[in-house]
Amino acid sequence: MSDKVYNVLFLCTGNSARSIMAEALVTTIGKGRFKGYSAGSQPAGAVNPFAVEQIQGTGYPLENLRSKSWDEFGAADAPQMDFIITVCDNAAGEVCPYWPGHPMSAHWGFEDPAAVVGSDEDKRAAFHKVFRQIMTRVNVFASLPLHMLEKNAIHHELKAIGASAI
Repeated sequence: MSDKVYNVLFLCTGNSARSIMAEALVTTIGKGRFKGYSAGSQPAGAVNPFAVEQIQGTGYPLENLRSKSWDEFGAADAPQMDFIITVCDNAAGEVCPYWPGHPMSAHWGFEDPAAVVGSDEDKRAAFHKVFRQIMTRVNVFASLPLHMLEKNAIHHELKAIGASAI
């Protein structure tokens, strides 16, 4: 079995909810096989507190959570990404910066729980729903036998995960 740790960057527009939750989930579910990162094209500047609530139970260090620009990951000294996954429709339609190393990319669309208007309980329910959806896809992704698959097969599987019904 390979000892390689795969770097996964989750992109969204605001980098305050979905991509942040995906970063935490891939790192914790991946159990050392994956290191999650997240960023946004127009970062909100703060992590949504309802996203933090969902992440608390994963064991992911909350001090690692911050809203940041994807420009950080296009810099020469940034970690080289193996996978880049967009998690919202806005980010999927935007032109992404050049990524050194030609990482595989895919789109896993999720509704934006931060856009929910209503009571805190309504918002909390929306975040919980999306968190569970992200967890389902990350579980499938983390169980792929990456060391045995060809690069194109991995790319196909990533896209299939994103297209699956939740």
